[in-house]
Amino acid sequence: MTMFASAATAQTSQTRGTTREAQELVRLESLAIAQGLKRQDVGLLDELIVRYQHRLLRYLLYLTSNREQAEDLFQEVWMRVMLRGGQFNGKARFDTWLFTVARNLVIDLRRKRTMSSLDEMFEASGDDDRPSGIEIAADNPSPFDQCASGEDRDRLAAALLQMEPLYREVLVLRFHEDLSLEEIANVTRAPLSTVKSRLYRGLASMKPKLVEGFES
Repeated sequence: MTMFASAATAQTSQTRGTTREAQELVRLESLAIAQGLKRQDVGLLDELIVRYQHRLLRYLLYLTSNREQAEDLFQEVWMRVMLRGGQFNGKARFDTWLFTVARNLVIDLRRKRTMSSLDEMFEASGDDDRPSGIEIAADNPSPFDQCASGEDRDRLAAALLQMEPLYREVLVLRFHEDLSLEEIANVTRAPLSTVKSRLYRGLASMKPKLVEGFES
């Protein structure tokens, strides 16, 4: 084995070790949060609100496209966490469970007001949106990767708000919240193939919107 090969092997082993350590820390933190919520630890709840408030409100804003509605739901989500936090078992990341609670509340609200859920809206959007076996290329920069400056982020947000809700939701969870495809599938209760299809189609539909933004 050459020196370079040995160095590469060592680096790979170190990376794997670091990844395992990070995963273990996340697992222990999730279990600690689960135990605290079962005890109804008010101090823990305050810490969680401070830590996740911006991400949660952003997610709700993208789901509802309505600031007032998002803020009302934001309060309701934390009330639900306080009252039903014992349902969180710590087997998944807390943010995944939090976004699931938020999404369910949005669906409940839509059913009450319009008798339609996010999934029903998706199903009604046409045959071209049905799940497919498309794989996402991980090495190609996405529109999110290409929009780094503050001005570009404004264009990105505007483009997201023009999209179908379910495409927008998957893009926000993947690129804003950094959830894995499997975690997104858990939040949205959709098959992994459906999540991949929504992500692919969302990225594809976003590109012309961003081009229009840059040309305008």
